[in-house]
Amino acid sequence: MSPQSQTSQPLTRRTFLRATGATLALPFLEALAPRAARASDPITPPRRMVCIMTNTGLIPANFFPTQAGPDYEVTRYMAHLTEHRQQMTLIGGVSHPDNSGGHMVEKSFLTGARFPASPTFKNSISLDQLAAESIGHLTRFPFLSLGVNEKHDGLLSVTRNGVFLPPEFSPSKLYHRLFSPDTPEENQSRLREIRNRTSILDFVNEKAKRLERSLGAADRDRLDQYFTSVRELEQRLKQAEDWQQRQKPHTTADAPKDISDTSQDPDRAALMYDMARLALESDSTRLITLYLNPLEVTLKLPGVHDRTHSLTHHGNEPEKLEQLAKIEEAGIRNLGRFLSGLSGVREGDKTLLDQTMVLFGSNMASGNSHSNTNLPILLAGGGFRHGQHLQFDLKNNTPLCNLYVSMLQRLGLETDKFASSTGTLSGLDLV
Repeated sequence: MSPQSQTSQPLTRRTFLRATGATLALPFLEALAPRAARASDPITPPRRMVCIMTNTGLIPANFFPTQAGPDYEVTRYMAHLTEHRQQMTLIGGVSHPDNSGGHMVEKSFLTGARFPASPTFKNSISLDQLAAESIGHLTRFPFLSLGVNEKHDGLLSVTRNGVFLPPEFSPSKLYHRLFSPDTPEENQSRLREIRNRTSILDFVNEKAKRLERSLGAADRDRLDQYFTSVRELEQRLKQAEDWQQRQKPHTTADAPKDISDTSQDPDRAALMYDMARLALESDSTRLITLYLNPLEVTLKLPGVHDRTHSLTHHGNEPEKLEQLAKIEEAGIRNLGRFLSGLSGVREGDKTLLDQTMVLFGSNMASGNSHSNTNLPILLAGGGFRHGQHLQFDLKNNTPLCNLYVSMLQRLGLETDKFASSTGTLSGLDLV
């Protein structure tokens, strides 16, 4: 039924709530944003955030130094990141309160929602999506959710309603979305979608205005908040049409070729890291999540012949530990390559890494114990004073969400609370 054919029907409370909820909960369109600020403000490069999670845990002794502070010794894994030592902070003794359940906790890695293993678990908004609500409109893509090796539960990006946003697993498709001009048919289809949503919004807005005349003062105040949201969405829909008719950015990088062999997981991850860098460099987005999932594959790496998941249950057997270390080292090398790529892009007197917070970690401390405390966390770039190992209480962990509050504030959000946070992360200062 078209909006026009419904205008004669009475607007009941249920109809109103359903209609308004559906309209305001619409997902961001790819073009749902104004022109990037980068073009108009080259003096102050924008701030960005990338959140990366591997779902296998990391061997703690190979990741964490035993010393806190700036003079920590280089561990096996950190040896692959030595060139970025002054651009990163290792963080120990952090976790999410009331989070236990091994792999199940990956569902709340970026949300901090409590009791993720409960059958009645209700997730909350993730770090990247909260940021997207405030700064996502500044770029063509409000956010990008990316992944390596498909999995249909326990991903990273979560809406305010607790719904997981499926990631893009194909680097070639992502390249097309970022840089390939739309065909005339694709362009018209997306314009029709934008205009249809505008039409629905107009219809619901008209109904709400009629309802307003019969409401008391308190309800009119509440409805005014709704109208404010409507006006914001109307502006974004108008901008969406404008975005759809603008050319996409140009890149000299060749389109990647997808690797279908999951045993080549490090190479597959490297391709997605490259696409993430290109997305940031072109200012196509400023918010990216990357879900790494080497769990159920046997990687083609020298000295590795067992499936990753079985190796995480190593029982401290030296041969299994060595295989697992080689797998995890491959992941750390990819991270180092990504950080080097960001460092190599200049933005005025800064680099892309200076302006980009890169969070890397896991939902588990160790796959062997399935422990969800003392998580391995690394933060690089973003304008913080790095070059240190921050060590918090290993028995009474500091909320990981304290770090998230610090990151949100660095993005310019005026907030002092996120999920289980008790403040910002002490010891993490700005340059």
